[in-house]
Amino acid sequence: MTTVLRDRPGAADEPSPTPRRPFRLRGDLLAVAFASLLVTASALVGWALVDAGVPVLVGWPPLLAQWLPHVGPGTVPAVLVALVVAVGGPAVARSCRWGPLLAVAYVASLAWTFALATIDGWFVGVAERLATPTEYLAEIPRTPDIAVFLQTFAERIAGQTPDTLVTHASGHPPAATIFYVLLDRAGFPGGEYAGAVTAAIGASAVVAVAITLAALGDRDLARTYLPFGVLFPGAVWVGVSADGMFAAILAWGVALLALGAVRRGLGGHALCLLAGVVLGLSLFFSYGLVLAGLLPVAVALLSRRILPLVTGGIGAAAVVAAFAAAGFWWYEGYEQVTVRYYQEGEYGLLRPYEYWAWGNIAALLLVLGPAVVAGLRRAAWRPRAVPHALLALAAAGLIAIAVADLSGLSKSEVERIWLPFAVWIVPLAALLPRPSARWWLLAQATLALVINHLLLTVW
Repeated sequence: MTTVLRDRPGAADEPSPTPRRPFRLRGDLLAVAFASLLVTASALVGWALVDAGVPVLVGWPPLLAQWLPHVGPGTVPAVLVALVVAVGGPAVARSCRWGPLLAVAYVASLAWTFALATIDGWFVGVAERLATPTEYLAEIPRTPDIAVFLQTFAERIAGQTPDTLVTHASGHPPAATIFYVLLDRAGFPGGEYAGAVTAAIGASAVVAVAITLAALGDRDLARTYLPFGVLFPGAVWVGVSADGMFAAILAWGVALLALGAVRRGLGGHALCLLAGVVLGLSLFFSYGLVLAGLLPVAVALLSRRILPLVTGGIGAAAVVAAFAAAGFWWYEGYEQVTVRYYQEGEYGLLRPYEYWAWGNIAALLLVLGPAVVAGLRRAAWRPRAVPHALLALAAAGLIAIAVADLSGLSKSEVERIWLPFAVWIVPLAALLPRPSARWWLLAQATLALVINHLLLTVW
């Protein structure tokens, strides 16, 4: 039995996406100006620390990048996609039928992501990204047997032996490496296939977030969000980093749970169980995704049902049990990662917490963009005027980021590491007045284009 989303109990009592009293533009611009000052301060302080010999360990604070103004094959397509989405996106989002709209949004997101990546050229921007000596693909020749790989994975995380896993394989649970091993064995070897598939999956996060908003709030809110989800400045790092793929996997797990939570009967239970499997699997792609646990809780609260959370928990527990039976215990892996993170010579020990505790936030602001900053200001100023689904999901993402930041286990590189949480904050841009949406979308796109043309990002 399928529940009509607009008729969900309580939906009519929720506030509309746009507050009745529009805020003055001046407040939005002041918020953006403050964010710009924070980013500028982080750059100036970061360079001062570099000059003083402090191991900030990034090429262009607060981003892991280097100054390299350039254009590439993706320059013209990226500008064209930005103009088309900014000028026509809001109208298409309002008028197009829901199913085709989601397909159009995915195609646009994919085009935007690949166009940004290929500003650096196909080889540097896509094919080489996951094929460096520290990335997952380096482990493919050393993984002849997946069963043995799982059984010995935890003991190969820390230490300084020839058998120790390379940086990214050791810093994440085994599912990430296994994914690329299976891709290779399926007849898609090398960095080109890995980069293209990773970016294609990552670009789908916008659709999953929109489906979640539509299920838990209303489709008008999701429609308003979609152009902003497409022109996400964080797409600079979605194409290509594995963290962009992790963001999509998590988002689809939440979307499936939301769809199951608003349905009754066997179909709803099946969706929730599948959602739990996807969410449980996401934990074996990145240890940090455990911080996203508030997202399923938000779904349960918004749907006013606890059973979907229980059913989803059963699915997640089954995944954890399956990995344990195969020889890998999640918590043991996490403990070993913590040991490696603070080993002598590792970045976790060297990077100064006093700088990155706020430098991380500056990097996040570049991922989110000015429109989301303005939307966040509106939500903070009058939270009771914000649709419940929007507020709950964004709060879950923000809390996850706060914990990751204050714990000290995220020091730099958060422009990619925090992508799974950032995508849930982007919908706050839906709070901006409709007449100004095009200008805010152009601002979002301009930021991404400036970053990608002036800097050579590592991911």
